[in-house]
Amino acid sequence: MTSRHDTTFLSQGTTCAAWFFPGPDTSGFDTGNGRPVVVMAHGFAGTKDSGLEPFARRLADAGLAVFAFDYRGFGASDGEPRQRISMSGQAEDYRAAIAAAKEKPGVDRNRVILWGLSQSGGHALIVAADRDDVAAVISLVPLVNGVAAGRHAYPQVGAASMVRSTALGVRSALAGKVGREPTMMAVVGKPGERAALTADGYYESYTSIAGPTWRNEVDASVGLELGSFRADKAAERITAPVLMQIADHDRGVPPQAAASAAFKAHAEVRHYPCDHFDIFAGHEWFEPAVKHQISFLTRHLAQTETAEATR
Repeated sequence: MTSRHDTTFLSQGTTCAAWFFPGPDTSGFDTGNGRPVVVMAHGFAGTKDSGLEPFARRLADAGLAVFAFDYRGFGASDGEPRQRISMSGQAEDYRAAIAAAKEKPGVDRNRVILWGLSQSGGHALIVAADRDDVAAVISLVPLVNGVAAGRHAYPQVGAASMVRSTALGVRSALAGKVGREPTMMAVVGKPGERAALTADGYYESYTSIAGPTWRNEVDASVGLELGSFRADKAAERITAPVLMQIADHDRGVPPQAAASAAFKAHAEVRHYPCDHFDIFAGHEWFEPAVKHQISFLTRHLAQTETAEATR
């Protein structure tokens, strides 16, 4: 089995926790400069121990190095306040993780692969834009447009719930400005409960992958920043090949917005007839999704003879 090493790095002076998977001793991805490294993080309020490891191990087994990390304030990483999502701050954490991953032994510094899922699928697009060291991007069931996500959620939660969430967000943001405790809300709940995600079955799906460091709470102020999140605007500035993986029945993020971003990025697009959480290990669509990732990376980054052999 692929080895996993605990490691840390600094982002804006804060210590962040990460796992490094060096991959096998030899690989069809290797050149004289080393092998590509996949830099990955979780989506909305997620932690690396909540469903990322199966993806990381499969990619490492395929011959890639993998660097999976927790954002500041989440999981095993340091940082205060806890459980507060900053879209711009998490993008900075990605950039710091890239710098740290490049220093790992055996890594090719000029072949970074950005990997994101859900909210981090959008971060991966933003961070990849205008960089020449990014060799490929994988964006899995991504959140790319905050306004579109709000419209997508409206039929599920209704106007009253969205008004309450906005009020909680404003209250929490004001509290933070005067040094008071933030207003917290659940990340996921059952239909009718006060939580960020309440689609039928989502509570069971999210908690089934939750690791020991995950907490079912998030600073309610995230909703105020989410509305201006536009990863799709960065898509057309990415020069590396992009794989966009879309769940056609996604109730968590709008698949139409992901398709639009894919068009701007000239991405290879894969569609899956499933919902948001059905691409995690233990579900039917994990194997197709991860096999498509490996095939995509092999075609673009492996040695020619290896790529031809695995098509």
